[in-house]
Amino acid sequence: MSKVQDPILEQTKTEARFWAKVDKQEGCWLWTGATSHGYGQLKVGKGLMYAHRYAYELLVGPIPEGLTLDHLCRNHPCVKPEHLEPVSGRENTLRGEGLTARHARANHCMRGHPYDLSNTYTTADGSRGCRKCKQISNVKWNEILNQRKQLERQT
Repeated sequence: MSKVQDPILEQTKTEARFWAKVDKQEGCWLWTGATSHGYGQLKVGKGLMYAHRYAYELLVGPIPEGLTLDHLCRNHPCVKPEHLEPVSGRENTLRGEGLTARHARANHCMRGHPYDLSNTYTTADGSRGCRKCKQISNVKWNEILNQRKQLERQT
C-alpha cells in the first residue's frame, strides 16, 4: 500500500529544513546548506530548487514568468528577499561581473579606440564593432590578397 503524503505537512517540513539552513545576519541571510555554483540548493518535493528562489516565493510570492532573480548584494548564497530583484535574463547578465557584462560596460575596444557614435557599428549578431579596427583589418586583408595575386602571376 502506497503512503499518501499530506502536501501541507510536506510544505511545513520543507520550510523547517529551509530555515534551519539560513543564517540571518545583519545584512545578508546566508544559506549554509548545499550549494551549486555558489547558489544554495534545497530539496523540494522530488527535485532541487535554488534556495534564493524558494525564499523569494515563500516570503514575497511567485517570480514573474520570464524573469530571473538578481542578487542586488552580489552575494550568491544570500536568500534575503530584499536583496533579490526579478529582472530579465539579459539585465541580470549585464549587471554581473562576467565577460559579457564587462564587454558591455567597456567604452573602448581592445586596441584602445573609443566606442562612440562615429567609431561604433552594430554587427549582424547585435554586438558592437570598432570601425577603426575593422578598417585596419580590411587593409591587412587586402594586402594579403594582393600578395596572393602577385604570387599567382609569378607562377
